[in-house]
Amino acid sequence: MDNKMKFFNTLTKKVEQFVPNEEGKVAMYTCGPTVYHFAHIGNLRSYIMEDVLEKSLRYIGYDVKRVMNITDVGHLASDADTGEDKMLKGAKRENKTVMEIAKFYTDAFFEDCKKLNIKRPDVVEPATNCIDEFIHMVEVLLEKGYAYIAGENVYFDTSKLKEYHIFFNHNEDELLAGVRDDVSEDINKKNKNDFVLWFTKSKFEDQALKWDSPWGVGYPGWHIECSGISIKHLGEYMDLHCGGVDNIFPHHTNEVAQSEAYLGHKWCNYWFHVHHLNDKSGKMSKSKGEFLTVSLLESKGINPLVYRMFCLQSHYRKPLEFSYEVMDNVATAYTKLKKKVLELKKDEQVDKAKFDEYKTRFEDALCNDLNTSSAITVVYDMLKATDINDTTKYELVKSYDYVLSLDLTKEDEVETKAVDAELESFILAKIEERAAAKKEKDFAKADAIRDELLAKGVTIKDTREGVKWEITQ
Repeated sequence: MDNKMKFFNTLTKKVEQFVPNEEGKVAMYTCGPTVYHFAHIGNLRSYIMEDVLEKSLRYIGYDVKRVMNITDVGHLASDADTGEDKMLKGAKRENKTVMEIAKFYTDAFFEDCKKLNIKRPDVVEPATNCIDEFIHMVEVLLEKGYAYIAGENVYFDTSKLKEYHIFFNHNEDELLAGVRDDVSEDINKKNKNDFVLWFTKSKFEDQALKWDSPWGVGYPGWHIECSGISIKHLGEYMDLHCGGVDNIFPHHTNEVAQSEAYLGHKWCNYWFHVHHLNDKSGKMSKSKGEFLTVSLLESKGINPLVYRMFCLQSHYRKPLEFSYEVMDNVATAYTKLKKKVLELKKDEQVDKAKFDEYKTRFEDALCNDLNTSSAITVVYDMLKATDINDTTKYELVKSYDYVLSLDLTKEDEVETKAVDAELESFILAKIEERAAAKKEKDFAKADAIRDELLAKGVTIKDTREGVKWEITQ
């Protein structure tokens, strides 16, 4: 196999060739969601790009085993190991048990992934399934002198490491200042960078999920989850660890610290981090209140795959700014691209030489630090080329779409309903009436007209080109 994949390794701070521990095989880990609320589309940008990375590795011939955790216990609202547990917060908000919350939002997360054509990882493991593994890791870290007990909690002792900030060149004070505004001092810690491996009943008396341990009844810290789950399913040597840039510190920094202390050797060679999605007010966050979800996009008439294409048109290491105006432009481009593909004739022989040539161009774009924007340009260039027949073009798009996963060759399953002249006249009149109401700033009337149309099975969408409508039932 031609080993040509290169991407930016956060560990070495440079783009480098990817060489797995075992030739032809990739042990890949993804930090999964904390299932206390819906995933916002900023979270999902990371999962889209990790999906593209996994599919790219498979596309060029690797056998990939990908593992993802589900955080259903232990992730606190503060990075200082203080504050309320996010799962408990979600349970209180909705008057449900923690496990009911976990199941509902795990299902919702994978439903969003399905809409975005994100492949489900080979292994999906909730943290609550692996308490024994976490306890064993903490026991070993205590035995080796990398952990200590204070205030009835177990802490990792970062002072025992030769190097702690492996992803950064900054000093500790600069790092800590940028973590979170709500960081507060934990008086049990020997060192300010120390972090909790296991909480006991000395904290958070109302914690819903607790287990017996050698140190008392309690629950695991957040960071130990990913270490325990990845080692359980991928072994002592992992090739590739993925996550958003906000995971780098403290989460991934702490994962490396405890995993390598536990194993006694280097753990993971390559780290892949996806940058933030922003709106005009800055980074998207659930703590802001209302946040953008896949369902919200759908309610505004935006196909989730248009959002996927929006993400693919940018580089994963660049911040991306969301706006509805941009989404309208991408939707138009997506519709045109798909129409062009579906109009290709399929009555000739595939030109193998041209197929191989353009497949190689596509692979080269992906292998150049996962340059999905260039990969999409290859699609357009290939479709415009005059020296390739339609059948070859169609088969190339089918091949590309394994990675892009934009359903470019899938016929839209839309039932068209006949619209008689009288109904069409009524719809157009209502749209004009709504426009007049909006001009007069009578938004209540405008909304009432939208609802009236919806009751008749007509959905309307405001676009830059004007109001579009369709019969949906």
